Amino acid sequence: MTGQSSEMAATARLVLVTGPSGSGRSTALKALEDLGFEAIDNMPSSLVPRLVRATLERPLALGLDIRNRDFSVDALLSLVEMLAALPDASFDLLYLDCSEDALVRRFSETRRRHPMRPDLPPAEGVALETRLLAAVRSRADMLIDTSALSPHDLRAEMVQRFAPEGRATMGVQVESFSYKRGIPRGADMVFDCRFLNNPHWQPELRRFDGRDPKVAEFIMQDTRFEPYFTKLHALVESILPEFAAQDKPLVLVALGCTGGQHRSVAMAEKLANRLARGPWRVSKRHRELERKAGMDHPANG
Repeated sequence: MTGQSSEMAATARLVLVTGPSGSGRSTALKALEDLGFEAIDNMPSSLVPRLVRATLERPLALGLDIRNRDFSVDALLSLVEMLAALPDASFDLLYLDCSEDALVRRFSETRRRHPMRPDLPPAEGVALETRLLAAVRSRADMLIDTSALSPHDLRAEMVQRFAPEGRATMGVQVESFSYKRGIPRGADMVFDCRFLNNPHWQPELRRFDGRDPKVAEFIMQDTRFEPYFTKLHALVESILPEFAAQDKPLVLVALGCTGGQHRSVAMAEKLANRLARGPWRVSKRHRELERKAGMDHPANG
């Protein structure tokens, strides 16, 4: 890596991830994405120079392997040298290594064909690809042997190498939803807002959603709102460090009401804004508002 300031490394960090098929590139890229990188997989190498010459607003991770339609070892090595020479970026070539036996076992367990030799047993494709990538492996700035690593182990290794002080800042997504459409898949915590006063029954508020100040004020005037929010916030804040200790990359906190337009939206907005004061990377999503964009008659909130 180049000896640049921490600010430059944070805003112009480039990581190129490669290695043999089945070595864990997708897992590594997902881990980098969870660490705040913009991750792009299987982008044609001929387009990469144009991409990186643009202003990089956040760290960028690129995944390239033999499945790229314009892949060649010479082209990849030339690209590596070009990226390493960029004056305003810190660049690393990460090579995910893996023993041939482990790769063959993974292909056999998943019953996948090897992309280099789909007409032959996986062992032949694995051997051919290993020989082909030898020159790339020797050029790598970082090498991680994934032969004995589970996806969880690989992710932990990525966190150790790429997160500040060896730990990622966990993401927290606060999402509003309608119980009519079901609880969001993968929700870690679910809270019900249906007992609060419903703006749907106020004709002057019905067509707005919980982000509107008038709607939010109506909901928060319910005497049950503030005690509920205080306890909910305290509970979430007490649990998040436990998720972080388990290296969980993202926690989904879901808040529901009847139609997902008013009460859950207002509660999600306030909770997300409060959690954002802490150490977490907080995002928010209003599932039903996204689904109903453009519809004339929003559902009962």
